[in-house]
Amino acid sequence: MNDLLFSLRLTWRDWRAGELRLLVAALVVAIGAIASVGLFVDRMREALTLEARQLLGADLVVAADRELPEAWLARAREDGLRTAATVVFPSMVMGGGLPQLASVKAVSSGYPLRGAVRVADAPGAPDREAGAAPVRGEVWLDPQLVDALALKVGDAVRLGESEFRLSRVITLEPDRGAGFVNFAPRAMIALDDLPATKLVQPASRVSWRMLLAGEPAAVAAFEKWVGERLERGQKVESLDNGRPELGATLERAEQFLSLVALLSALIAAVAIALAARRFAERHLDGAAVLRSIGATHSRLVRLLLLELGWVALAGTVLGLATGWAVHYGLVWAIQPLIGVALPMPGIAPILQAGGAAIVLLLGFGAFPFLRLAGVPPLRVLRREVGAAPASAWGSAGLALAAFALLLFWFSGDRKLAAIAVGGFAGGALVFTGVSFAAVRLLEPVRHAGFVAGNPSIRLAFASWSRRRALTVAQTSALAVGLMALLLLTVTRNDLIDGWRAASPPDAPNRFVINIQPDQREPVLAEFAGAGIDPDLYPMIRGRLVSINGRQVGPDDFEGDRARRMLDREFNLSYSAERPGHNTLVEGAWFSGQAEVSVEQGIMGTLGLAMGDELGFDIAGEIVKAKVTSVRRVAWDSMKVNFFMILSPEALADKPQTLITAYHQPRVEGQAVDRKLVARFPNLTVFDTGNIVRQVQAMIDQVVQAVQVLFLLTLAAGIVVLWGALASSRDERVREAALMRALGASRRQLAGAQLIELAMGGALAGLLAAGGAIAIGWILAEQVFRFPFEPQWLVLPAGAAAGMLLALVAGWLSLRPVLSVPPLATLREA
Repeated sequence: MNDLLFSLRLTWRDWRAGELRLLVAALVVAIGAIASVGLFVDRMREALTLEARQLLGADLVVAADRELPEAWLARAREDGLRTAATVVFPSMVMGGGLPQLASVKAVSSGYPLRGAVRVADAPGAPDREAGAAPVRGEVWLDPQLVDALALKVGDAVRLGESEFRLSRVITLEPDRGAGFVNFAPRAMIALDDLPATKLVQPASRVSWRMLLAGEPAAVAAFEKWVGERLERGQKVESLDNGRPELGATLERAEQFLSLVALLSALIAAVAIALAARRFAERHLDGAAVLRSIGATHSRLVRLLLLELGWVALAGTVLGLATGWAVHYGLVWAIQPLIGVALPMPGIAPILQAGGAAIVLLLGFGAFPFLRLAGVPPLRVLRREVGAAPASAWGSAGLALAAFALLLFWFSGDRKLAAIAVGGFAGGALVFTGVSFAAVRLLEPVRHAGFVAGNPSIRLAFASWSRRRALTVAQTSALAVGLMALLLLTVTRNDLIDGWRAASPPDAPNRFVINIQPDQREPVLAEFAGAGIDPDLYPMIRGRLVSINGRQVGPDDFEGDRARRMLDREFNLSYSAERPGHNTLVEGAWFSGQAEVSVEQGIMGTLGLAMGDELGFDIAGEIVKAKVTSVRRVAWDSMKVNFFMILSPEALADKPQTLITAYHQPRVEGQAVDRKLVARFPNLTVFDTGNIVRQVQAMIDQVVQAVQVLFLLTLAAGIVVLWGALASSRDERVREAALMRALGASRRQLAGAQLIELAMGGALAGLLAAGGAIAIGWILAEQVFRFPFEPQWLVLPAGAAAGMLLALVAGWLSLRPVLSVPPLATLREA
């Protein structure tokens, strides 16, 4: 208890003397940045999760190829979950005496449980939320069905043996999905009307879905319960398997938000390490006095750790309060931009920020503090006696361990954290070595004629060389902090460009299938007349029947997805050239043999490996091909994609049709798709416009969040680095006093200070830019999975930014150095 009270008195004394202000300020800004980013990320993540659930129409979806057991529905209601049901199947719709293929969807009352169906009174008319599901006797149709059948609201529509009244036109269906059956125009009716149509028969191809929504704990419990009872043909749908075109976008968003949070922690760590070092340098005398009056080494260690604890408590409380206030400002600024309500955050970001304060202080601040306990009592009499020399490896090891802990904790992604830890650890070593080499190389330069003739330049070079260790430490620390900021700049720009390129405004919104080979040229001519130049891909239906000569079927696999793939035919294609929107991750494209390129996800689902021989049954003929490459497919591009692409040598002579995707602009007069169908009645055109709009809306929301979080971390980094530059203030004050006593003018000293800051900032910025390009390249290829094109202009821009930042921050933090009277400084020394 005595030590606790004594440490509190020591802490209060140091605070009043201004000794702890820089350290507490660095910690407050650090925790404030981490807390504000964490709170905002938590709210944004929850909002994106809710948005994703709207794209499923529920929190959880259980799908099957047959009617689901009533017991499951009863169990869901017992758990307090809201439920709805849908039944989807292809069928012909009759209207105005004309038939049209449609995707019929029968929905129960309460559908959808998340999100809303939007409807209008006519194609192209202003839309609104439907507010409820269709009532009995009514049908809602997609605009293309209304146009194809020349209908208007109030007309009669026939489905099977029932007649309905067209009451609304569907403009947006949140859980539409990306299956080919869902590309067909939608006809939506009430589930209670389905039996009377007599369209669902024992052999019908029907998809039954149970939609559930409720408290997260109840949803998770039901998911676990139903997962243990799933049989063949039944599955639980998530965003990844239910909406793959959005899964990649959300995954990248989560990874980038995690990167923002962990880089905020890194910037904070740099400032805390330098602030703790400054505190230790200024308290050598006080520690020596305590040792000389009888304080043991162990007691001094205990007192210093307790003081560090009080600093952590004060910095954490103030930092959390700051972070809470800043995050509300972020919410206020961004919510109107993204158009999504941001729910309240959980307690996890608060606990995470508090834990980060402890890890940061122990990992980056404890080592300089504890060195004070080793100060010999002799320093009271001889000021040149210092603490025991620090172990550079011990300090670096402790800091690296703390940083690695924060990265793995904040990122939630092992690969992301490992790349960041390795990149920044390696970068810090390289920066230290290059900075040391630069200082040594510039030592002889100060004797050159152009330097010796200018007092300010000579003083700047002399100061750089004289404070070699501090110059190297500050330059390296500044480079690490700048690298974090530049890494965010590099990844942010490429990430946003990658998203925009994946789903641009002119992304395909129509699919055309069943094009016969002899129709290729006239179909292309029809497209050319409309100013469209699409790519046509051959499509062959085939079933996977063997792997490496061993017959395989659904029962040979455990996963539901793998079983379903073996239970149906694949859409196969062939091409001598790799599709531009596919990226090779392993192997090489075809060399003239019977080869196959497999999509990355299917490789894992089916347990395939490079070199495996796959056998396909195509119209009764077995075609074998060797796996020679693995592709990463951009599902969110909305272009034509295939799980399996074979070489022309394997498939070119097999029965086939052609498929294409194109963007149909809004045009006056008859649309391209209607012209195609009128001229080639065998063609089937699928409208994917709603799916494209959903993808683009999600991307816009994520981009807005990324932009705001980037600005937040940039601002926090500048403030923290400004505090870090103040770590050399005391030494600069003594040096300036001595120089002025020897006759140097204030103007010469100010010029020397600016030149020294500019040199250090430019070197740090150049090193940081190089490191950011290297780490960004690895992150782009291994984590974010988008093409990376190095922007080499970042190198001179980084040097210029480093110089400007060092000058501005140095002027703000070191401005009082030249204002201290030389006599007072010399007397203190």
